[in-house]
Amino acid sequence: MIRLTAVTLCALFAASAALAQGLDLPGYDRFDLTAAHRARPVAASIWHPAAAPTYAAPIGGGPIFKPNLAYVGAAVAEGRHPLVLLSHGSGGNADGLGWLSSGLAAKGAMVLAVNHPGSTSGDSSARRSTNLGARAADLSAALDMVLADPNFAPFVDQARISVVGFSLGGATALNLAGLRFDGARQAENCRAEPKAADCVFFLRGGVDFATSPGFDAEAQDSRISRAVVVDPGFGGSAVEASLSAVRIPVAFVNLGVGADLLGAANVGPDGNDLAARLSEASLTVIAPASHFTFLGECQPGGAAMLAEERDDPICDDPAGADRGEVHRRLVEEIAKRLGL
Repeated sequence: MIRLTAVTLCALFAASAALAQGLDLPGYDRFDLTAAHRARPVAASIWHPAAAPTYAAPIGGGPIFKPNLAYVGAAVAEGRHPLVLLSHGSGGNADGLGWLSSGLAAKGAMVLAVNHPGSTSGDSSARRSTNLGARAADLSAALDMVLADPNFAPFVDQARISVVGFSLGGATALNLAGLRFDGARQAENCRAEPKAADCVFFLRGGVDFATSPGFDAEAQDSRISRAVVVDPGFGGSAVEASLSAVRIPVAFVNLGVGADLLGAANVGPDGNDLAARLSEASLTVIAPASHFTFLGECQPGGAAMLAEERDDPICDDPAGADRGEVHRRLVEEIAKRLGL
């Protein structure tokens, strides 16, 4: 309890200091998304350029990850802004990617994200996470809601709606772009390589991809004009016939090289070569880095806490990698690919 309280107090102190210094922070708000395909409301959030300060608060922090600061409830800055849909990875959450959302907001974008039920922090089920159709529908429904909301709709440039996804969220982003996935092929891939990064968690949960509801969904959203996909899962099970359905530019990013690059996420020629198989795709490799480097910056004691609890080493980066610097490079790369 003392440790948690100290982290919270430090975050609040930083927020107060930011406000006192008049730092240029993004606006931020949360809302409940009611979607027909979900039994309960879905937690959603939006980051955006702020018209004026409200109060600065830490978003997405905790004992493991550092928070990001934002003006909660601020009005949107005048003008029409590009809108980015953001899909987190398996076991992640929307606010945990605040470093990216705030970075893109600083470039003039609005960023809309959801906590995908069944594959978010504290609610990550192998069986529910394979429902790619439901994940994609979460973001399409969130987009519907924002475009009908008078507080946000007038500020959205509807000709510049894009999607960014990481890991499992990368598969979700590709699904929204028009790609479909073959459950039988993924099942075969996992029989051949059960220790692959996009197999092991699901096999532990007894998943049979060949019969998983929603894995092979068609979820293309024609309102989306660009996609950036970072270390996507399931690329090796893409349906060949659906490649031609992806008619928008897709910018792939792989994190790390050699042993630091997840084989299942490798979209280059030494992997599933997905970047070369789409008609308007590019590939950027950022190194030194690894898959986990995409997650938020860790608190000083985060790595030790994870080791003590025998959890995944999500605070560990390859030799020479600076997570903060990788994040800055990613913000610049993603903003460039989205035309921000």
